[in-house]
Amino acid sequence: MSGLNLKSIDETWYDAVALGEVMLRIDPGDVPMARACQARIWHGGGETNVAEGLSYAFGLRAAVVTALLDDGIGRNIENQLRAAGVDTGHIIWFQPGGKGPRGTDAKGTLHNGVSFTWAGKGVLPSVTEYYRAHTPAREIGPGDVDWDALYGRLGVRWLHTGGIYTLISEKAAALALEAMQKAGEYGTGRSFDLNYRSKVEPNKERAREINRGIVPYADFLVGNQDDFSDALGYDAGTVSRDAPFAEWLAGYTETLRTVAHDYPNLKYIGTQLRAAISADRINWGAVLYDVDADAVHQATVRENIEIADRTGGGDSFASGVVAAMLDGRGAEDAVQWGAAHGILVQETPGDTTMVTRCEIEKEISRAIKGGGVSALR
Repeated sequence: MSGLNLKSIDETWYDAVALGEVMLRIDPGDVPMARACQARIWHGGGETNVAEGLSYAFGLRAAVVTALLDDGIGRNIENQLRAAGVDTGHIIWFQPGGKGPRGTDAKGTLHNGVSFTWAGKGVLPSVTEYYRAHTPAREIGPGDVDWDALYGRLGVRWLHTGGIYTLISEKAAALALEAMQKAGEYGTGRSFDLNYRSKVEPNKERAREINRGIVPYADFLVGNQDDFSDALGYDAGTVSRDAPFAEWLAGYTETLRTVAHDYPNLKYIGTQLRAAISADRINWGAVLYDVDADAVHQATVRENIEIADRTGGGDSFASGVVAAMLDGRGAEDAVQWGAAHGILVQETPGDTTMVTRCEIEKEISRAIKGGGVSALR
């Protein structure tokens, strides 16, 4: 892709590494959490979802850098990551009942993050409730990860992190900045998802200050109009809900040009487009801006699509685009990969991918042709 000079497979151990927090997800299924009596167990995290998509869906060599408490919940998360092919060897473990900087008590003063997510139904929206105020991922900072060994001795083609992780603590923000800066020193490609969440940091000015320090080190920035306003402080304008897509795209394109001018390091900026008709039915598309070519590439728009779970669609868009970049594809292919992966992940429960590259390529072909869906027998 234009503007990117990525390391080869032969000179690296990993295609991609993601830095972020990962939590156990409790899913009550079709019953709202307040009345639930049983649930399924998943996992998820805005940044680590990208690594899992790259590993499971696209067959790439991916790893996560995070921190977990060494208990049953932490090992459950690790096992789920490993089942998806993600390397967990760079997880930093805190020990309950242990001593020293990685020791904590066994009564939950430090605990693994947990989220309760109900997918919603019809006019009842999806609801996620977080318990992440005292997690190990908040406690690691600069100097806790040997980036020189990771990028230099082993070799990494791509690093991904995002605006959820950077807002959970000052240490996390500093570690993300260190990771991005070090990646640049070693010629590793870098992506950053603004992904603003008011439940993580209600103070938008604090979020903007942190993100403005990290975005100058990114090659690929993910963000929609609300993200550019909330997470970076741009006046992105407003477009009415009833406005045609062309009107929205024109306004968004001007925002992209302004952001690219202010951050000349950026080579690509993109986002998924999600218009919710109900909690389980959406219109879905994506755009990717090639800064050097001053060209906006648009994925095929999918209209009135029934979904199972909207969580993780944006992360899956990002992983699809990164996968295309690592595959040497152009922006026109990358946006299609991102959009197709994003919609397919929303067709299955949980935050993380359950589809393959073959299924993604078939969905791209189906959407472009405007065809229906046939049963496989």
